[in-house]
Amino acid sequence: MAMQKYPFQINTRILRLTAEISELVGSMATLTEAARSPQLRRSNRIKTIYSSLAIEQNTLSLEQVTAVVSGKRVLAPPKDIAEVQNAFEIYDRLDELNPYSIDDLLTAHAVMVRGLRDDAGEFRSRPVGVVDSQGNILHFGTLPAYVPQLVEELLDWTENDETPLLIKSCVFHYEFELIHPFSDGNGRIGRLWHTLLLSKWNPLFAWVPVESIIHDRQSEYYQAINNANNAADSTCFIEFMLSAIKDALLEVTAQPSEVKPKAETREQAILDYLSKHGEIANNDVRKLLSVSAATANRVLNGMAEKGMIIRFRKGKSWAYRKKG
Repeated sequence: MAMQKYPFQINTRILRLTAEISELVGSMATLTEAARSPQLRRSNRIKTIYSSLAIEQNTLSLEQVTAVVSGKRVLAPPKDIAEVQNAFEIYDRLDELNPYSIDDLLTAHAVMVRGLRDDAGEFRSRPVGVVDSQGNILHFGTLPAYVPQLVEELLDWTENDETPLLIKSCVFHYEFELIHPFSDGNGRIGRLWHTLLLSKWNPLFAWVPVESIIHDRQSEYYQAINNANNAADSTCFIEFMLSAIKDALLEVTAQPSEVKPKAETREQAILDYLSKHGEIANNDVRKLLSVSAATANRVLNGMAEKGMIIRFRKGKSWAYRKKG
């Protein structure tokens, strides 16, 4: 038996999560046409782009991203607008990309950072430190001279190793970020390529917004990378990503019933709660609406963006109150 090139263990939690994901994917084959509609896919694609860019400190709201994608004028930093336009173009070309081709990887990077970097579509030529959303250094990327070979080896392993693709896609995501092959855009390309690999396992992943869950659980995402770095083993990162994929599927399966009246009912329930209690936190919303932490966060952020509520710091976490 050949030695495993990248260190990770397929433990009982990973086996359980892969089984649950496979079951969810199977159940989604019976979704109504509405759930597979172009409008819903477009909405999910926009959520994907918004979330992946927000992780990298892009300042545009979901509504602004939607407007940019729709060709409308938006008052925002030109760099942030260009990031949205570039990301939408390359995600829209997802089915044209070969996930095992180094040329396609470079093409994707060229589109993703077009007009933003002089070295778009090229591997970096300088050393780089990998930081989290707070600017803390997680690790230093591979020395530039070794980047092309290591990326080629990673793509070759991903294509040919007998590990199930669902798991391999998570390993690829971690190892790609560890190499950090570009001067900028590594997070965006890593998440794009993970989605691309998942779409080869099952086409529905081309429009399942896994990036949205990563955004909601951003601190956990970076912590999983950091823990994997410290362990020199990507098992904990695989566990995190599989749980995020599962959560993304659960949200998609709920979408057909997520109609406007339900959203308005949720918002009214929160406003009623605020009238009685003055403030509300994520955990309160979870109990009030019987939803996941990610969904509670999304409802609260949506209401804040609409100006219905405002967010304020309370201890180490956030709380919300009515505006005015």
